[in-house]
Amino acid sequence: MNLREKYNIPANAVITIAGTVGVGKSTMTKALAGALNFRTSYEKVDTNPYLDKFYEDFEKWSFHLQVYFLAERFKEQKRIFEYGGGFIQDRSIYEDTGIFAKMHYDKGTMDPVDYETYTNLFDAMVMTPYFPHPTLLVYLEGPADDVIGRIQERGREMEQQTPHDYWYEMHGRYENWINDFNACPVLRLDINDYDLMKNPEQIEQIVERIGYMIQQTSHYQKF
Repeated sequence: MNLREKYNIPANAVITIAGTVGVGKSTMTKALAGALNFRTSYEKVDTNPYLDKFYEDFEKWSFHLQVYFLAERFKEQKRIFEYGGGFIQDRSIYEDTGIFAKMHYDKGTMDPVDYETYTNLFDAMVMTPYFPHPTLLVYLEGPADDVIGRIQERGREMEQQTPHDYWYEMHGRYENWINDFNACPVLRLDINDYDLMKNPEQIEQIVERIGYMIQQTSHYQKF
């Protein structure tokens, strides 16, 4: 019996991994997909035409970046559910508006008119009964200093150039966002409770918790 069957995880489940930059979403996505024999859906960072420009000038490019992400994530979400599920998804569509766009609006790096246009578009596309929400959102969390340390270790140039205050701000907003999130069931995992790079066998403990959470939240609508 494989782990998916052992812990009663539906073959058509869609599990989304969420959390701030540097928290280990891609590692978790790969490990869960391997354990459950699911397909993966990764955030397309390297092909994003706005990302480098955004890190150079938040105010000029924040709106363009958010609209690009929204379109790409919406298309990917549609593809996943048309395929029939059985996916682990790296980053959720909900983080774009709940954290990134809101942060730039609050800090004055997104024009109020642009922000209203973006949020109206998001609501029309996503916050409807017809949008297929995930079976479960796995939220990865940990102390801000630990997360920033991981960002430094990762060594992406555009992230190294970003002031630490930005990452602290984002970390706080993520914590506030997840506390109010209710679009689908949530399982919170502390990054200090496991190390999948050193101890890959720990993935079974996480799969067990995922299976339990899905069974306990079966009253949520499934797609």
